[in-house]
Amino acid sequence: MPELPDIVVYIEALERRVTGQALERVRLVSPFLLRTVTPPVADAHGKTVVGVRRLGKRIVLALEGELFLVLHLMIAGRLHWKAVGAKAPRRHALAAFEFGSGRLVLTEAGTRKRASLHVVRGEPALAALDPGGLEVLDADLPAFHTALVRESHTLKRALTDPCLFSGIGNAYSDEILHRARLSPVKLTRALTAVEVEQLYDAARATLARWLAKLREDAGNEFPEHVTAFRDGMTVHGRFGKPCPVCGAPVQRIVYAENETNYCPGCQTGGAILADRALSRLLKRDWPRTLSELEERRHAARRAQRSPPG
Repeated sequence: MPELPDIVVYIEALERRVTGQALERVRLVSPFLLRTVTPPVADAHGKTVVGVRRLGKRIVLALEGELFLVLHLMIAGRLHWKAVGAKAPRRHALAAFEFGSGRLVLTEAGTRKRASLHVVRGEPALAALDPGGLEVLDADLPAFHTALVRESHTLKRALTDPCLFSGIGNAYSDEILHRARLSPVKLTRALTAVEVEQLYDAARATLARWLAKLREDAGNEFPEHVTAFRDGMTVHGRFGKPCPVCGAPVQRIVYAENETNYCPGCQTGGAILADRALSRLLKRDWPRTLSELEERRHAARRAQRSPPG
């Protein structure tokens, strides 16, 4: 799912291309994309874009007359900018937003269509779509602490809760927790004051670092390679690979469609966190520490080398 750095870079690219432009037409390829009925999407036709903003992980096209088009890309939604006359992608296309300067195309890979478009009128209606999470890059340490301990959650869950923190998802939460050297399953209310400050500094530094990097990568072009798995990430998407800090193999916890990646050497004191499904299956055979994991790997290699008896 595109997160804060990705969404900001999308918005900056759109600002340069559509601000001050009239939205000539919204062409819906999939009727399931549109999640509102009133006002009708046709009310946006001919309206001038007066701004582009972020609402959590949503992208908002603000049109004259306080009309707002709110796009939520979810997991697999992506945006593409096509010049006037250029052929628009047909595969996975859900909608096209046509301007005099070009065409914005929304695509979504996969069969489970989760991306959404809301058309709302007025700031109160727009505010109703805001989960209300804290903007970490704009917040001071006390505000961060207040949001963090509002509910008793694991750190992973708290960071990815849009009602607590704005724009942080699965990928950047892994990177933040690794930088802070904190376990993803540690409870928010169990943190010391020093650990809260570590997490605050890590969150701001991680988001700022990736925002700067993605801006540099995109330049003046429209970002076309938005992904949750990027070269240069320390743990996210790197299961089994060595941690660039300590060299320990990156581990993961898989639950439903979500995966948490972490380094046991940097974050858990060498402990291997229980995977809800696999650890229950393996029971006593589940390795609890890095040393146990390495012993079992060595035993498996010896067994593979030994000739059958």
